[in-house]
Order: sequence, then structure tokens, then C-alpha cells
Amino acid sequence: MKIPELLAPAGNFEKLEVAIDYGADAVYLAGKTYSLRNFSGNFSEEELPSAVQFARKRDVKTYLACNIFSRNKDHHAITDFLEKAGDIAPDALIIADPGILQMAKTVVPHLPIHLSTQANTTNLMALRFWKAQGITRVNLARELSLSEIKEISTADIMETETFIHGAMCISYSGRCLLSNALSGRDSNQGLCSHPCRWKYTVMEEQRPGEFHPIMEDNRGAYIFNAKDLCMIDHIPELMEAGITSFKIEGRMKGISYLAAVVRTYREAIDTYAAHPETYDVHERWRKELDDVYHRPYSSGFYFNHPDQLLSNYANHHHGKIHSFIGRIQTVLPDNRVSLTIRNKASAGDKVEIVPVSGPSQSTQITAIFDLHGNAIDHAQPNTTSILALGISTKPNLILRKR
Repeated sequence: MKIPELLAPAGNFEKLEVAIDYGADAVYLAGKTYSLRNFSGNFSEEELPSAVQFARKRDVKTYLACNIFSRNKDHHAITDFLEKAGDIAPDALIIADPGILQMAKTVVPHLPIHLSTQANTTNLMALRFWKAQGITRVNLARELSLSEIKEISTADIMETETFIHGAMCISYSGRCLLSNALSGRDSNQGLCSHPCRWKYTVMEEQRPGEFHPIMEDNRGAYIFNAKDLCMIDHIPELMEAGITSFKIEGRMKGISYLAAVVRTYREAIDTYAAHPETYDVHERWRKELDDVYHRPYSSGFYFNHPDQLLSNYANHHHGKIHSFIGRIQTVLPDNRVSLTIRNKASAGDKVEIVPVSGPSQSTQITAIFDLHGNAIDHAQPNTTSILALGISTKPNLILRKR
């Protein structure tokens, strides 16, 4: 069986570490410019070489995004960016713009190139075209069904990649101008303000102030708001389709979300690969993904079910029943751990340690100390505290309060 790569987002160095700790085979990341998520933090010029080296030492691949649709004024700076990328030597560049592709073939001919989903590749002839241009992998358009993806992947023209989890854009292959029109921020140059998540009303021109409902609740109507993608129930079908890489969306998501999603799909993939004949979806996998903050889940375009393609009109959010306390930094004697506190924690709180695999481990905060060893009742956000737990644990794991 062809075991797919699990590809996770790395919006900054901490997210890179978490993605690797929890089982990613590869990560996609970006510099401060020229990617489609310029607000996710990303990596400075000084950080990028360290990030690639950090991943490589752990046998994890890095794919560097340069997937904006460029303008003429961008080309000199992009050439400089590509030259530096050549020195850093990620495992591949992610590109959407044919112009940037031509530049990359000239400036860094030694780097493999992956075609972004923004290029909306939907058929075998397109793959053959892109292969002739030097592309080694294509992230297929999200509008394809699983049967179409299987037909393309099993043709073995080049490596294929598809999204299996995360937020979806309401526009065709993510190519949207709504942000440009409503906030002056170019989504295709990494500055999307996500107006599809805003609430809207309809008002007749001659009746100002008189609003008309559009499938709305008391917070407004969300006519552009896509559901989130979740394919945890369909790992066998995906793995049998011959897809090279399963991609998780979310460079702007937090590390608690990232750990939960990566570890869940890692375990599901490995379980099916080891025992396909007895494979079944664990209920705790569904629960783990349902507990993280998300919009209503769907299977997107994979099965062409109309109800899965409808917008999320109500904008109801689910999950987030956990309060993320922090990532364990140091393990001390007597089941004590030090960490930077992200959300308030109190002595007596029931908490969960999120392991790399298997069920979460429930315990309790039995005591809290400041860095001078003084007992305190609460650990406040943005402070470093020492928590005494009821069980032993390891560094780098996520600690959350239920």
C-alpha cells in the first residue's frame, strides 16, 4: 500500500516544532512575504534556514510557499527571495504563478516545485502540461471529487496532494477578490481579510434601516461562509486513491488545534496501513476533532453530496471545549512541569495532557508555584509558572483544561 505523506502547516517556529512532535512527515511554511498567509507570523530570513535544518534533522520535509499571484513590481524582490531559498534548500517550493515558476526554473533549477491549489488543476491533460514545465507535484483543485482524484493519482503522471482537513474558501480554488473589494487587501497576495466570515444583511435601497433576513440567526447572515473540511471518516477511501500527500489547512491556527489534528490523522493513517482488514474509525478520533474550534464539518467536494457543499449559513461554531493552558517546557521532579501560561489555570483544575498518540491523559493540577518556588492559587496568562500534576509526563506536550 502507498502510505501517504502527512503534510502539516507551520505558521511559526513553535508550530513547526509541534507539527513535527505530533507526527507530521512534512510541513509547509513561508517567509514574511510572497505567500497566501502573510498574517500567520511566518519565518524571518534569519529563521528560515534554522527551520529547514530543524526539520531535516528529524527526517521531516519542508515545502516553502511562494504562491502569490505576482505583479511586475514584485519580480526583483521575488528573484532575491528565490536566490536565498536556493541557499536554504527546502525540499520543494510551492508556486501558483506561471511567472514565478519561470523565475524559479532559472534562479533555483535544483529545487523541486509543487504547484499550489490556487492553480486549480482539475484534469490529466493539465498535469501533463505542468509536468512539461518542470512541476514535480500538484495540489489538486478542491473542486474535484474523490473518483476524479483517484483517476488522476493512479495515472502516475506526478505526485498528487489534496487537503483533508481545515477551513475551505468559498471561492473557486481559493482565488477570491472579495477581500480586495471590501477591505482593499489583496487575498491573492497573502493579505486576505476573510470577509466571507463576516455577517451580512439585505436592505432595500428606498427603505434604509429595514433589514431582510437571509437564512440568518440573531448574529446576522453568513452567506459566503464555507463549512470546514473533515475527512477522518474516509481514510480508507483516500488511501486507496493513490494520493501522495494528505494536507492539513491551518497556518494561522494555534498549536493546540495543530497538535490535536495532526496526531489524529497520524494515528488513523498508521492504523489503516498496519491493519486495513480490521480498520475502524475510533470514536475518540471524531471526538478529538469535534472538540477543537471549528465550523460545521463536511466532506467538501469529495463525494458530490449537495448538502456537503452548502455554505455555513448559520456560522455556528463547534468545539473549543478545551482551554489551552500551554506547552510543557521542562519536566521537574515530583511531577512538576514548567510552562508559559496561555490561559488562566488554577490549583484543583482538571486537565488533560495530549500525548503524541493514544487517548488524552486526564489528571489534576495539585499545586501551582511561581519561579521562586512560592505557592500561588492561579497561573495567569503570559507568565511562566510551575504546575504540580497528578501524573508524570514529557516535555513539549500540550496541556489543556477541559
